[in-house]
Amino acid sequence: MRRAFNIVMRGVSSLIGVLMILMGGVWILQGLNLAFRVGFMVGDPHWTLYGAILVGVGVCQVAWSNLRQG
Repeated sequence: MRRAFNIVMRGVSSLIGVLMILMGGVWILQGLNLAFRVGFMVGDPHWTLYGAILVGVGVCQVAWSNLRQG
């Protein structure tokens, strides 16, 4: 039962990381005024930085969930 739980939680953790990467990418594109040109984030360079940070955290999340032992 514990092994099945670990497999499921790795999948969930990886999915959360991938969603963070995708959301960070959207934030970067909006901050650079390249896509989704509707909203308060458009053209604001702060959101480019926030998106890059979120992408980095997402990559770390995916790596951690797939490389950890157990």
